Amino acid sequence: MAKQNNGAVLGFEKHLWLAADALRSNMDAAEYKHVVLGLIFLKYISDAFEEHHTRLAAEQSQGADPEDKDEYRAVNVFWVPQEARWSVLKANAKQSEIGRLVDDALIAIERDNPTLKGVLPKEYARPALDKQRLGQLIDLVSNIGLGDEASRSKDVLGRVYEYFLSQFASAEGKKGGQFYTPRHVVRLLVEMLAPYKGRVYDPCCGSGGMFVQSAEFVQAHRTGNGNGSKAVAGVSVFGQESNPTTWRLAKMNLAIRGIDGNLGIENADSFHRDLHPDLKADYVLANPPFNDSNWGGDRLRDDKRWLYGTPPASNANFAWVQHFIHHLAPTGMAGFVLANGSMSSNQSGEGEIRKKIIEADLVDCMIALPGQLFYSTQIPVCLWFLTREKRNGRFRDRRSETLFIDARKLGALVDRVHRELTDEDIEMIAGTYHAWRGDKDVDTAYEDVAGFCKSASVDEIRHQGHILTPGRYVGAAEVEDDGEAFEEKMSRLTSELRNQMEESERLDKLIWANLEKIGYGH
Repeated sequence: MAKQNNGAVLGFEKHLWLAADALRSNMDAAEYKHVVLGLIFLKYISDAFEEHHTRLAAEQSQGADPEDKDEYRAVNVFWVPQEARWSVLKANAKQSEIGRLVDDALIAIERDNPTLKGVLPKEYARPALDKQRLGQLIDLVSNIGLGDEASRSKDVLGRVYEYFLSQFASAEGKKGGQFYTPRHVVRLLVEMLAPYKGRVYDPCCGSGGMFVQSAEFVQAHRTGNGNGSKAVAGVSVFGQESNPTTWRLAKMNLAIRGIDGNLGIENADSFHRDLHPDLKADYVLANPPFNDSNWGGDRLRDDKRWLYGTPPASNANFAWVQHFIHHLAPTGMAGFVLANGSMSSNQSGEGEIRKKIIEADLVDCMIALPGQLFYSTQIPVCLWFLTREKRNGRFRDRRSETLFIDARKLGALVDRVHRELTDEDIEMIAGTYHAWRGDKDVDTAYEDVAGFCKSASVDEIRHQGHILTPGRYVGAAEVEDDGEAFEEKMSRLTSELRNQMEESERLDKLIWANLEKIGYGH
């Protein structure tokens, strides 16, 4: 792949992935993920460093010092010590000690950049990692520019990192869902909530996709919609992740994009060791583990977060819902993914918890999604949107109202087992929600659409036994009248059926006649 084509060739991420995956040999995808993403991270920060180093070297006559760490920190560029620079690794890619050199490089970078301490994967010297293949991988990554200004303007790193995360999630199957939520699902959540500024919280953040999309949303809307001219600075990021390797992925994912997030000093379980106990977030964005039966709920029976009822120890769904609510600011909003059972289950007191949340008027919108969206499961899921205050002044007064959207028929298959929501799908769903809640910059008036969306009152939800499945409310889509009278249509269809049956009988006789000719008839 020629360097000058970086970011310009459509689909180059796929070709890069195929080349990198070919070097995996018999290594498990879960292990290989950290090998590849660690090198991509190292190449990115080295590119950014080298570009600024060259600029400072050219300005030495004006007092610039290319070996002064502060010169780099001042422009949000990581300092890369001499032994950690990509040129050194590339020159030694064919040497047997290349694994040790990569580990030493990562140790040196963590030493000189405190925000990366304990984050980078330093296991390249281990015997199980084929050093010849590692050298080939370094040569492969050497051919793409990642951190220089031209590559940053095309978001080459973002495209590569995002694509590789998704491919590793696919390769790992169910385990992949623990660290990666498909980008189009995250984008829908973000577009719905529209977090222009404020505190964004994800207590089960995986590889940090919710934060990345929130920052990209602010960046894309930085010139209007009440956001002034601020970019990423308009959003503060808070989160945590229980899996240590996934926590490191999230820290790297934020670091390479220049997002300053508080993910705690280490990995931790949000239920049993809340790293942000006093946080009241403006937005909660999350994709918690579906139907988690191993969350340790029996040790938290009297927790202060269970304001609407103690969740069953056998399923964490409503523990997560109440954890989200607990961390919402007085005017905060939450958008999150849950298994479909959360909308209707009455087992182990879940129905009573859901009823209390509905009666507290917290449920703003419910969306039923199509199946096959996730790498971790083929079961269909739903999106919940909660709000602390439906009369907060930002939108119209929506008290005692909930919007239901049935999006099960949307999306397009990208392969035999995976479906994605298209840009048009996301725009239609988010636009419907924004029109319904009365966003100030939306001119379109909301209308119920049979089979797709319905604004229902709390009384209607009570009538349905506090079940939140959108299909119960939106009804069936209207069938367009073809203008043919019923009597005429039945006469035509009956005639067509008679003709088809006669033709079927004729073909049966022909088949048996042919079978008789070769001795296999009656």
